[in-house]
Amino acid sequence: MNDQSNTTQHAPRKILKPRRLALLASAAGLSMAVLLVGPGGYRPFNLPAFTASAHAAETTQTPAGFGDLVAKVKPAVISVRVKIDEDGDNSAVTQRDNEEGNQSDSPLDQFSKQFGLRIPNGMQRHQIITGEGSGFFISPDGYAVTNNHVVDHAKSVQVTTDDGTIYTAKVIGTDKKTDLALIKVDGKKDFTYVPFAEQPPRVGDWVVAVGNPFGLGGTVTAGIVSARGRDIGAGPYDDYVQIDAPINKGNSGGPAFDMNGNVIGVNTAIFSPSGGSVGIGFDIPAATAKLVVAQLKDKGYITRGWLGVQVQPVTADIADSLGMKQARGAMVDNPQDGSPAAKAGIEAGDVITAVDGKPVKDSRDLAHTVSMMAPGSSVKLDVLHKGESKTLTLALGEMPNDHQANAGETHSNAMSDTPQLGLRLAPAGEVEGAGDKGVVVTAVDPEGPAAEHGFKEGDIILNVGGKSVASVGDVRTALTAAKQDGKHSVLMRVKTADAATRFIAVPLAKG
Repeated sequence: MNDQSNTTQHAPRKILKPRRLALLASAAGLSMAVLLVGPGGYRPFNLPAFTASAHAAETTQTPAGFGDLVAKVKPAVISVRVKIDEDGDNSAVTQRDNEEGNQSDSPLDQFSKQFGLRIPNGMQRHQIITGEGSGFFISPDGYAVTNNHVVDHAKSVQVTTDDGTIYTAKVIGTDKKTDLALIKVDGKKDFTYVPFAEQPPRVGDWVVAVGNPFGLGGTVTAGIVSARGRDIGAGPYDDYVQIDAPINKGNSGGPAFDMNGNVIGVNTAIFSPSGGSVGIGFDIPAATAKLVVAQLKDKGYITRGWLGVQVQPVTADIADSLGMKQARGAMVDNPQDGSPAAKAGIEAGDVITAVDGKPVKDSRDLAHTVSMMAPGSSVKLDVLHKGESKTLTLALGEMPNDHQANAGETHSNAMSDTPQLGLRLAPAGEVEGAGDKGVVVTAVDPEGPAAEHGFKEGDIILNVGGKSVASVGDVRTALTAAKQDGKHSVLMRVKTADAATRFIAVPLAKG
């Protein structure tokens, strides 16, 4: 049986569906003075207010060029070449290789979707798929960082250094949740390496990306940090640095540097309507990479802290119903039985507002913060419990593998200011199969606000405004009480058809 070989450059994950982009400029205000921007800093044109001293200060903060920096860091950047041996029937790939969102564990399917790889019908069953990405040494003895999606399912890994020398590498460990991998080149102790940055970059700081775009070898691009803390929907711990330095196929796993030669991020994903760079790239932050790489080097796999709660964001309506001044924190839908949270006394409806004194922005922030802590760590949680603030101390558990995919799961609910509910209710005891707790939703007005809030026929309302309900009268009483307390919305705990529970903030009628 003959081997067939296909070669492609490893692309940063294209995490957003292609769309047409338009840049609109208004003629209004174009008569204002212009700033010319370049590596040399800002050069004013007809700007009297921009003083010579200010200009001098600016030029001292930015380099005249990137040559010295590149000469320093480029030898530490490597090209990563992998081979994947695929022994399956791949005839179906030709029909799905360009489908967005097709989920498959097959490495061949992953390659075909990411790179537009097409396999002719009738090709031999035995396939050798070759991909190329980037990476960088983090120690003189040959440890190097790249993306998980570069080396995932690799049969062999080769790296090429800046001087053209080729080495065989082995995979030490990978982490799919952050898309990081640690590889090792043996036999040499004096590789040029680069450190991770100790401080996160600022938005607007210069950044230089080095990698292996399109298999061309070491290539340098420059830009600025466009944003931080980006959630791109790639995983439960998204916290990306967005940069506009061009990142193309083959740049996956390469480093992005600050002006001191420190790695501020690992190139991993792009937004691209065409497959090439449009100036929107995403990097795994150095702080995350340091923690993950340290664990991979120590034991070859990742363990994460586990709190054991299902959470949802605190919306403005939920915050109002709980008397919170700001819509911040993570609201607990349900603590898992036997979890550290349950043992510490955290209950459904509690809002976790801080971890070790650091405010929690939302449910994603909580998931990310806890996941970066070691199992067994002692943490202090600030919790809003039935209108009162309290602090709980607990030891984090170790996240079970089957929970990792759901660690950052959140629920978002469409809310409105419509005052009517549009629900028909009945006591659970009067509805077959509903049990004996709560009030069952027997009908939902499809045009009413309840449908917009996510209510469905068969849902069971367990609690309204912090009080258990067993009848329609209980619901009316709770709504009236909340209104008399001056609240604009009331919080309901609802059990859905799949036995999951969630909280919905329902706006109260006006007048």
